[in-house]
Amino acid sequence: MADVTAGSDRSGTAEAKKSKKPANTAFKQQRLPAWQPVMTAKSVIPTFFIIGIIFVPIGAVLFTTSQAVQELVIDYTENGTCHDCAETLNTSAAHDSSYVPCNCSLNFTLDSAFKGPVYMYYGLDNFYQNHRRYVKSRDDVQLLGEVRTLTGLTELSTDCNPYRTIESGGTEMLVAPCGAIANSLFNDTLTLKYESTTVELDYKGIAWPTDKSSKFKNPPYTKDLCDAEAFKSTIKPPNWPKHVCELDTSDPDNNGYQNEDLIVWMRNAALPSFRKLYRKIKPSDTFENGGLPAGNYVLEIEYNYPVTVFGGRKKMILSTVSWIGGKNSFLGIAYITVGVICLLLAVMFLVIWCRTKKNQETLEITNKTNFN
Repeated sequence: MADVTAGSDRSGTAEAKKSKKPANTAFKQQRLPAWQPVMTAKSVIPTFFIIGIIFVPIGAVLFTTSQAVQELVIDYTENGTCHDCAETLNTSAAHDSSYVPCNCSLNFTLDSAFKGPVYMYYGLDNFYQNHRRYVKSRDDVQLLGEVRTLTGLTELSTDCNPYRTIESGGTEMLVAPCGAIANSLFNDTLTLKYESTTVELDYKGIAWPTDKSSKFKNPPYTKDLCDAEAFKSTIKPPNWPKHVCELDTSDPDNNGYQNEDLIVWMRNAALPSFRKLYRKIKPSDTFENGGLPAGNYVLEIEYNYPVTVFGGRKKMILSTVSWIGGKNSFLGIAYITVGVICLLLAVMFLVIWCRTKKNQETLEITNKTNFN
């Protein structure tokens, strides 16, 4: 008899362990206090009115501020003498040793002065930096100046393929920096002239300070950056004309992985049409506060970057900025649109509510009326 009881206890324990019933707690049994808003006309209509009254003025301020930004966009892909450069670049590669850089120029006029500071951007269209494989094609540890190898714990990321290694002289060498992002670095050189004066352009401060201080660092070296341990047995990306340690030999703070043009390019754009900061106008007597006076200008381009092969376009943009950034009317229009829609809905609901309330009052009087 005792054995039967013991067996029953064991089977009961086994069934309890197999049970998937949630614990008897207020959270798991959904007995916690809850509140569900009841949407009534007296709460919904004022809410829509308040949202509309707040959003419309905010949108108007944002739109007016954006419109006050001065901007000039010049597409130089195939315009003027750049057409011949585009054709030349289609039949040869800018990274070939035999390639001779093609130079072209475009004339333009500023009808009114641009108040400083003025920023110069380059823009690309139909370039998908947001492609999944393109975004992954980099080695962040390598960009921190760490030594990378073909195998082992310090192996260079395979996400960089096919721009991970290159065979040179029978030896497989690591690409520095590796990956498709670095290999496609924008390398056109833009120069601006005002009448007979060359506009001084400043490259310092074009990259995010957090990127330069935290994500991109050069390896330790003594005299020459190219002698650093991390750059030994490495080779430049296929589309680059020179090694990363030679990007700017005149300024050690702008050389190697600390090069600001490289850092700006390595921050991927979210959309296929984008612009990236190229330079800032350096203040001088002629260009007060980094602004540009009205007059005739010449844009000179060292045309190295091919885009017509994939149906892309290249642009140079001159722009001032406001407290909300560059020229972009979308945010202001969005606020105004939402505000207007809310006001229209509030008026519509108010009319419907008034009519419904009036009908209800009439119905109540009719029900109390004695027809006998």
